[in-house]
Amino acid sequence: MTTLLEAWRHRPTHRQVWSLATPMMLSNLTVPLVALVDSSVAGHLPHTQDLGAVTVGSAVYALPVWSLGFLRMGTTGFAAQALGARNASALRTVQAQALLLAVLLGVMAGALMMPALPWLIGQMHSTPLMTTRALDYLHLRLLGLPAALLNYALAGWFIGAQRAGTTLSLLLVTNLVNIALNLLFVFGFHWGVPGIALASIGGEWCGALYGLWRAHQAVRDMVGQIDWQAMRGWAHWRPLLAVNRDIFIRTILLAGVFFSLSLFGARLGDAVVAANALLLNGLMLTAFCLDGLANAVEALCGHAIGAGDHLALRRALVVAGGWSLIGSVGYALFFGVYGHLFVDLQTNLPDVREIAYGYLPWLMVLPLVGVWSYLLDGLFVGATRAREMRGGMVLSALLYVLLLWLTHDLGNTGLWLAFLAFMALRAATLGWLGLCIRRRQAWVA
Repeated sequence: MTTLLEAWRHRPTHRQVWSLATPMMLSNLTVPLVALVDSSVAGHLPHTQDLGAVTVGSAVYALPVWSLGFLRMGTTGFAAQALGARNASALRTVQAQALLLAVLLGVMAGALMMPALPWLIGQMHSTPLMTTRALDYLHLRLLGLPAALLNYALAGWFIGAQRAGTTLSLLLVTNLVNIALNLLFVFGFHWGVPGIALASIGGEWCGALYGLWRAHQAVRDMVGQIDWQAMRGWAHWRPLLAVNRDIFIRTILLAGVFFSLSLFGARLGDAVVAANALLLNGLMLTAFCLDGLANAVEALCGHAIGAGDHLALRRALVVAGGWSLIGSVGYALFFGVYGHLFVDLQTNLPDVREIAYGYLPWLMVLPLVGVWSYLLDGLFVGATRAREMRGGMVLSALLYVLLLWLTHDLGNTGLWLAFLAFMALRAATLGWLGLCIRRRQAWVA
């Protein structure tokens, strides 16, 4: 207990945590802004098919972008450890690797998506006119895919290099350019749906170019050079690719669990699935704050591991963990006091409101349970121990499926019970794996 209190009282660590967490919280708030702006602009076009085309097209475009989002987490840990080891050459090399991988995956994914677009849009069962406009949107939109992935890689590197403010500015440039071009192309030039796609492309590429410029500035005065000779060998790429592979598998399983809530909820009725969606928006709201603290853990723990500093690692975990607990309690109290208002702001449908009110206690407990999996994810990402993350997620997902089967007679209550247990299992498995690594004294080499 004394050791924990000493770690908590270390003021410089508090400043470090919040200097990283605050920009990331603000960055998280900008994430849904591009889709919101696109749909808002499309909603003011004369035809309903325009809004439908942008909605459908955005959903299809999100598939490769979301699936390849591991580039962010996969880069952060390596950059943080290189910074902690004060190895400027390694920091430069990690940056180059991540950017090359982002461009390669962006081009490959775009090329593979093009012939599959008619089939993907067909699965939406949209009208012929909406399908045509959605295809027009996507044929242009995919030109921005390499830039979107470059932004993921750049954001991961900036977080690992403890430049979270640059990540925020990168996202602000992307979103502000997108807004400005939407107004110009759609309302000024009257280009309609293609104008919305071009505005999004312009925002992504302007963000990528800005990020590349800031990345160049960050390494310009560093000693050392990119190790191009090592990058020609498979052994140098294997760790990064292995981490990205394991994070990809972990992310797919996590998304599958969230998708199952909508899938099984839909079988219980339209009002049930709608109420569940409103409550899950509350979970997304908690992520804005708690994920920012997890990002700080990624950077600080990775730095401590790279530096071989056990004490700094403990301090980062204790301080970020303490603030995460405070944040989760705050959210639990918020949903307990203002839960009905939170639901009412999202819908005026009486049957949906009534169902959502009954499940607010689950939403109150969820931040208190889920906070630990967010925090431990940050530790494992910073330590580039994605294999353990993948293993923990596989076990948690399997137990979740078992619980779904055991509680299917309980209806929506069983669904929420299984989901809450899944979040607890994520934290428990990562906590157990973390203790095993600690017993081996293997966190810091």
